[in-house]
Amino acid sequence: MSISILRAMKFTLEHALIALALILGVAAPVAAGPLDDGIAAYHAGDYPTALRLIRPFAEQGVARAQYNLGVMYNEGRGVAQDYVEAIKWYGKAAEQGYSDAEYNLGVMYETGHGVPQDFTAAANWYRKAADQGDAEAQFNLGVMYYKGLGVPQDYVMAHMWSNLAAAAGNQEAVRDRDIIAGLMTTVQIAEAQRLAREWKPIVSPSR
Repeated sequence: MSISILRAMKFTLEHALIALALILGVAAPVAAGPLDDGIAAYHAGDYPTALRLIRPFAEQGVARAQYNLGVMYNEGRGVAQDYVEAIKWYGKAAEQGYSDAEYNLGVMYETGHGVPQDFTAAANWYRKAADQGDAEAQFNLGVMYYKGLGVPQDYVMAHMWSNLAAAAGNQEAVRDRDIIAGLMTTVQIAEAQRLAREWKPIVSPSR
């Protein structure tokens, strides 16, 4: 059975529950501001309003807005689809440690969308998001260690990241972890499990 990189982009804008509450006119869990209004407009399909409200925050350096603006360019909603612009805004958010932006950069470098394909850069961005506990990034990083894409092939590290992704609920990671385990010695499996057990997420200040 083969193992493939997930490659799925995170396209859903942040705070979807707040947006849904605003659309339905019910109480939101936190007070909504202009940025949340912009996200609500996006979910309602009012992309011009979403762009008008989100862009100023992105230009002011708000990581969540920068990520969301990157999503809009990536999807081509409210703006013409432009992977280079998406990369730019993801990059600004990622520089502040925004894990979803880091993950999306990993996907774009891995697939070569908006940038030359670069597995080393992809692995680096996946690692940054994985270190914060992003299960999809952990899954993709595990596959890259398994295949030796952008990193040295290392079954111990592949098992560790797959195991962490599986613990976070990624069902594909459960399958991959078991496939990788079949290629390892009991000593290697014990080492991978120890690394997963001792792993602690890094908390980003941008969250």
